[in-house]
Amino acid sequence: MATLVPPHPALLGDAEPRESLRPYARAAGIAMALSVVFGALGEAYIPSRLIVTGDAAATAANIAAHPMLFRLGFATYLVEGICDVALTVLFYVLLRPVNRNLALMSAFFGLASMITFAIAESAYFTSAMMLRDVGGMGAFTVEQRNALALLSLRISATIAGLFLCLYGIATMIRGWLIERSGYFPRIFGILFIIGGAGFFLRSLTFILAPRYSSGLMLLPMAVAGIPFLVWLLVRAPSRLP
Repeated sequence: MATLVPPHPALLGDAEPRESLRPYARAAGIAMALSVVFGALGEAYIPSRLIVTGDAAATAANIAAHPMLFRLGFATYLVEGICDVALTVLFYVLLRPVNRNLALMSAFFGLASMITFAIAESAYFTSAMMLRDVGGMGAFTVEQRNALALLSLRISATIAGLFLCLYGIATMIRGWLIERSGYFPRIFGILFIIGGAGFFLRSLTFILAPRYSSGLMLLPMAVAGIPFLVWLLVRAPSRLP
């Protein structure tokens, strides 16, 4: 009688043997950590040094006085975006054993959110161009250019805020898969579902009921993401079932 030899895992439906997924978990933890650090710099610290709310002249003066800081702001966005695209792929690999189709859907929503994020940050970078005498900007007065630069920064922030819902949907799906996985702690899945819902509601209220839209809706994502990235770095499972 012929001996039946099971096929190599790489020849099955999943492209990677499940035993080899631990490096992907570690890589996801590193990418999340970098995204948090550079995101905090690019979305909080650097803008606070440059943008003066409602004061176009002061904002323009800050950008002109600190051109390298302004460019570093864009560079931090670039690093954050690259990390988030990598995370989209890494979480697809990690979560496809649970449900391949839902993992793919989460990945597509994640990529769509990163594309809109890139569009938003293009408006950020364009604001500095409006302050220079290039590309026909000399036809505008200094006050007009200052106003256009501040408007460009506001457009950047608005686009990013409007499309947080895409990232929120991706995160809610990812959270459900984590909760169902059996190899990630269920609490993280629940927290990501809540965090993703917060992002989605932030966009929804921003569009339909601006007076009720609050940055506090984004806090649950930090409660979910920071402990999870620490867990990925320290306690990532050695073997996924």
